[in-house]
Amino acid sequence: MSDDVRRAADLIRGRLVHPPEVAIILGTGLGALGDEIALDAALPYAELPGFLPATVESHAGRLLLGSLSGRGVVAMAGRFHRYEGYALRQVAFPVRVLRALGARTLIVSNAAGGMHPLWAAGDLVLLTDHINLLGDNPLVGPNDEADGPRFPDLSAPYDAALGALARAVARQRGIPLREGVYVAVGGPNLETRAEYRMLRFYGADVVGMSTVPEVIVAVHGGMRVLAFSIITDLGLPDALEPADVQRIIRTAAAAEPRLTAVIRGVVERMAA
Repeated sequence: MSDDVRRAADLIRGRLVHPPEVAIILGTGLGALGDEIALDAALPYAELPGFLPATVESHAGRLLLGSLSGRGVVAMAGRFHRYEGYALRQVAFPVRVLRALGARTLIVSNAAGGMHPLWAAGDLVLLTDHINLLGDNPLVGPNDEADGPRFPDLSAPYDAALGALARAVARQRGIPLREGVYVAVGGPNLETRAEYRMLRFYGADVVGMSTVPEVIVAVHGGMRVLAFSIITDLGLPDALEPADVQRIIRTAAAAEPRLTAVIRGVVERMAA
């Protein structure tokens, strides 16, 4: 464990009322899930060693401590991205801190472009696998065996039991839930028509600029991972429309109540 991880965890631990079982990362336009948390404290990232400024619109830049459905949770209201100029080790650093606080499950959400021709903007997608096209990896560099093995296995980065639970919750609540593969790209521009064709050929269903570094570090540290995308725009090369960031944020916000219901249901029904 690095000194920055230890310092941040010690500072946060002093504000904890409910030791966190679950860590949550809230993506673009998805911050309202934080309102579901019975809040004990909200810590600005600027006060936490090793945390970076969150520069992206709709990312609040606060760590939320509290409980959800009777379980201790810690939630990142805003995340970091490579396109902000950060190294992937910096992007995924908070996951090390969340694990050091005791969280052993990570739930990740993001806004993504949809490339499956039968899916629509506003659809929820349960991630079953990913492709890393960021050109880097957050584990590059010296490895601390206390954090995880030098060569972690990623044959199943997304926990099957949590995925089955998410499907059951969505089905019970009448919420359609797609399943697919997420590809992470560097951004910040959205993709060209040719790039969408290539990514679809590679086997990806949704594309975004986050999530994969955090998942890699979580798996490296032995955490169980559950991840969701909200499709906020369509990357169909033969029917491509210009991107509108405000529309993307509105689409994410409109779909968020359904995602919140699924995540809350999963947290309620998770095994102790």
